[in-house]
Amino acid sequence: MSEDLSIIPASTGNQSVSAQLARASAKVAGFLETGLQGAANTERAYTSDLKSYVAFCEHQGLRALPADVETLTEYVAYLATEKAEPAAEDRHKKKKGQQPLTGPHALATIKRHLAAIRKAHQLAGHRLPATLDALNTVMEGIARTLGKRQDQAQAFTVEELKQAIRRIDLETAAGLRDRALLLLGFAGAFRRSELVGLNIEQLEFTERALLVHLAKSKTNQYGAVEDKAIFYAPNMDFCPVRSLRAWLNLLGRTTGPLFVKIPRAAPNQMATPSEKRLSDISINKLVQKRLGPDYSAHSLRVSFVTVAVLNGQSHKAIKNQTKQKTDAMIERYTQLNNVVSYNAAQALGL
Repeated sequence: MSEDLSIIPASTGNQSVSAQLARASAKVAGFLETGLQGAANTERAYTSDLKSYVAFCEHQGLRALPADVETLTEYVAYLATEKAEPAAEDRHKKKKGQQPLTGPHALATIKRHLAAIRKAHQLAGHRLPATLDALNTVMEGIARTLGKRQDQAQAFTVEELKQAIRRIDLETAAGLRDRALLLLGFAGAFRRSELVGLNIEQLEFTERALLVHLAKSKTNQYGAVEDKAIFYAPNMDFCPVRSLRAWLNLLGRTTGPLFVKIPRAAPNQMATPSEKRLSDISINKLVQKRLGPDYSAHSLRVSFVTVAVLNGQSHKAIKNQTKQKTDAMIERYTQLNNVVSYNAAQALGL
């Protein structure tokens, strides 16, 4: 996040992070910077959010940092409603052919923007206004207006996943890679950022299961190693462990990125995988290509939770794999909202 303050205008009179760190010892500076970091995807989202916030403040003639309550309430209201006039940042995006900022935004997105603003204040040594009653009241109004149900990636069934696997051409490098990624991502309840960052040396094959050693994740920012266990499936076609071994045999190496890009090959030839990692966007496109446009990379994780709950697994057993911290997160991930398919009223014995 150290780059985030560079987007705050110099006219706000803020001291840069580098200036703050320069006054500290090398050890203190290192710990301070690391303490303010987060997951890579979160940091990228915060950077984008702060650019939007600064553009809004410049357009409205407001002070971005330190912010007062009025500035924050105006900004969240702006995010929650349609804009009458584009801000400068939006006009710049439009010229570049990008999607400009439009409302209303999801409640979770608005909360993330506020978290980014809070992080920027923290980096600059500022505190947000002590009295935020007005902001809290506005946020409650936004929640009531937009609805508190957050947008969620769609879950697929196990049979839908099997059908997608059956359609994959396993005579191609992309087919071997995609089958391994889909089965591993689902069986391990992986986030796409975790799939992107996996290295071969993090894999440990045992007789009972494949262990995947994760050093850091979105909910594990302290670097303690967490393990995911991936078990053998009776059917070789749908076994995540055997599918991963087939992909590793094609890679022909024991270190480096696990899921990589594949260059185009001549007709009837097996392409040689590169050593360049797939990106977050690439994995999302891969899932949509194989499962359909209604799904995303996050569907792998959501589907794991939904299927596990339907199969009677305890929250503790589910959290052992997902590494979620609370039961509330499992309830949020579980997609059992179909009132006809999932309803206790159909089992009353009448």
